[in-house]
Amino acid sequence: MKKIGILYGRERSFPPAVIQRINDKNVDGITAEPVKIDKVGQGLNPGYAVIIDRISQDVPFYRALLKNAAATGTAVINNPFWWSADEKFFNNVVAVGPAGVPVPKTVLLPSHEHPDDTSDESFTNMAYPLDWQSIFNYIGWPAFMKPHAGGGWKSVYKLENAEELWKAHKETGQLVMMLQEAIDFTSYFRCYCIGRKHVKIMHYEPRNEFLDRYRVHHDVSQELLNTIHDYVLKLNDWLGYDFNTVEFAVRDGIPYAIDFCNPAPDADKFSVGEENFEWVIETAANYAIERAQQQQPGRDNLTWGKYIRTAVDGTYAFGR
Repeated sequence: MKKIGILYGRERSFPPAVIQRINDKNVDGITAEPVKIDKVGQGLNPGYAVIIDRISQDVPFYRALLKNAAATGTAVINNPFWWSADEKFFNNVVAVGPAGVPVPKTVLLPSHEHPDDTSDESFTNMAYPLDWQSIFNYIGWPAFMKPHAGGGWKSVYKLENAEELWKAHKETGQLVMMLQEAIDFTSYFRCYCIGRKHVKIMHYEPRNEFLDRYRVHHDVSQELLNTIHDYVLKLNDWLGYDFNTVEFAVRDGIPYAIDFCNPAPDADKFSVGEENFEWVIETAANYAIERAQQQQPGRDNLTWGKYIRTAVDGTYAFGR
């Protein structure tokens, strides 16, 4: 019997629903349950063919557990090694490079405060002050400042000028931030992507109140929706995510990828609504079963993105 485990925290709608959906399908040799942890020994597999990870971004213990599980044969969704290395600024680099997906103009900012156990001498290679004027000329106003890694709209600022930037940057402490062009959009979409082949495009309005963000319909062409669909697949194929969301802001008919590093994306029935919830439960259940059937005990059962695959075989170079 192959077990599919769901690793989660405070969620109370998606995990039990996907477990029940998998078990209700009565697939021979497949069962699902919450992950049970009573010990984690090096090189010891926890007994799951597949683990869907919904919490390790917040719990370092779980991330280490998942790497051990992956190294001993478990197919982990999403790949914990890549997720540990990934961050939003690098995602933008991949988007504008090999993936060929439009993103807002973005620059990386050093943290306002030095990291612990460092001093001014640790930053010998930094030019102070930065060339702020060329940065402002490049990004323009208004602009958004956000952490280069992380999510949940934490420490995100909309800024109108340099004075607001100085004030906000001081509040961010040791966080490494990005300054990003603001896209004045006419329509917005949030898209689930599962298995790098299943896409659910959801009409979305981030400026609405929380419960009304999915209660919108944008009058756009099928051609635009097809482009968004293709961009979702490109981004997830290059980055290597099997369960992710991608958000697009459309300006002058061009969809700009705004946020596409969400490997434990919101799948709560209360927030995404009945139709979207049903899609993600059914699709995630089918994909987890597929991965369990493909899983080979004791082998590497992770999936890797095109960026890693092409870099390893020597076929990737930026700009090709």
